[in-house]
Formats: sequence, C-alpha cells, structure tokens
Amino acid sequence: MDNKFNLSDKEEQMLETMWREGRPLTRSEIINLTENRRWNESSIHVFLNRLLAKKSIRACDIVKTSTNFGRTYEPTFSSEEYDIARLKQNFEDVDPESSTISNFLSFIVKSKGINEKNIKELEDIIKDHKDKL
Repeated sequence: MDNKFNLSDKEEQMLETMWREGRPLTRSEIINLTENRRWNESSIHVFLNRLLAKKSIRACDIVKTSTNFGRTYEPTFSSEEYDIARLKQNFEDVDPESSTISNFLSFIVKSKGINEKNIKELEDIIKDHKDKL
C-alpha cells in the first residue's frame, strides 16, 4: 500500500475531520472540530508533520487567526480513495496470490451487504471505464 494511505488511528481521525469539513483547516480547527479526539491536542504538530511527510496532506495557505497567522491543511486524497486502498490492502493480506483485479471485484461482489443497486453501480463504473479505453 502507498505510504500515504498507511495511517495510524490518530492520523486517520484527523483526516476524517478534514474530509467531513470539506475545506482546508488550521491546527486549531482540526483540534476543535475532531469529535471524540483520541489524541492530545499538544501532539497535533507531531501528527501533522507525519501526515505531511507521508504526503497524506498538504499545506495550502496561511490565514489570519484571531491573533496570529496559521497554515491550513487539506488531504491529498479523498475518503473514497482511502477506503479503496484499505480494502485492496486487506484483500491482498488475505490472499496475495490472487490479488488480481478480477479476483478483487469477485471478492467485493460476493461480500455481505451487496445488493442489486451496488451491482448496477459496479456495472456502470466498468462500462464507463470501458467506453473511455
């Protein structure tokens, strides 16, 4: 899995806050907007630096806060891209020998909770991609 998707629970929680808000956030906004925070607010700089080093987030801008200036940060990938990367990694961990695209899709289709609507969506995605080839 690409290193930018290899996140700790605390890093993932910060990204979830950024995805939910849908805009670049300052350190203080990340602290204040993260629900049920599983990390100490004084350690935010450590986690932001790790996320920057992994290229999971990027610094966007410098904005004026109440008394200072602060950087804003945003994810470099969507929550959907992250979910797909995690699902793919879990699939490869289960059976690295059969980690082909067809086996991966078969795994998804045969999983619990898939319904007619999901299958139709997958068919549409495949059709759209095929049309672009």
